[in-house]
Amino acid sequence: MKILVSLATLYFLIFQSQMLFAQDNLIKLMSYNIYHGENPYKPGTPNVEDIANLIREISPDFLALQEVDSMTLRTAGFAGEKLDLTDVWAEKTGMFGHFAKAIDFSEGGYGEAVLSKKKGRFESLSLPVPEGGEGRSMAIAHVELAEGKRMAFAGTHLCHENPINRAAQVKAILDHFKNIDYPVIITGDFNFESDEEGYALMAENFRDAALEVDNLENTYSSDNPKMRIDYFWVPKNSGIEVLSVQTISVNYSDHLPLVMEVNIP
Repeated sequence: MKILVSLATLYFLIFQSQMLFAQDNLIKLMSYNIYHGENPYKPGTPNVEDIANLIREISPDFLALQEVDSMTLRTAGFAGEKLDLTDVWAEKTGMFGHFAKAIDFSEGGYGEAVLSKKKGRFESLSLPVPEGGEGRSMAIAHVELAEGKRMAFAGTHLCHENPINRAAQVKAILDHFKNIDYPVIITGDFNFESDEEGYALMAENFRDAALEVDNLENTYSSDNPKMRIDYFWVPKNSGIEVLSVQTISVNYSDHLPLVMEVNIP
């Protein structure tokens, strides 16, 4: 198993992070399915501190997290107390956080989170499950950048069981953002590969950022990555330049974290 971030990659990301929010048009974004705060390869062991350290090292301007617990008995089982993971990581990283509950779970909630270095307007979007199954949500941050520029950053986790549900969820996401007049970057665990209808629907209006920079690294599972199911989507005709997309080789969760850098005009 790969446990540590490549030193060359890590130093590069840290150097870049020192430059980014000094210039508001250069933005670093990160997405990570965090397996509800527990290390999947060490049952009963929290990954909270490992992930907090990683976030601080990468220093993203925007962060989306999937499979996030909020005040559940499950977190108490491995951490000794109920944790609101969004608040924990926001406090540990100095970011502003928002939790979008998808379902009630284990006396608390389970869903998605977004964190931002800049304070913004947050919202939650519930997603349809027409074929039944676990509820899904999207967490969204709307943020003011420099010189009157604005952007939205959204993170989600689509149905893992049914492609019909995934397609319906993509349609709901696209419909939600269709009238927004500023760029929206969408990320998360989409649970599909590029041969599925949900991917094609996203690709009608958004660019697959990893494809654009020709770096189609698999994101799942972290100990033996065989599937690319985590994505960054950048709107077409937005002028946003994708500078890099890369995974980070850590196995704190069953997914690899994904990091993107963009230039927003």
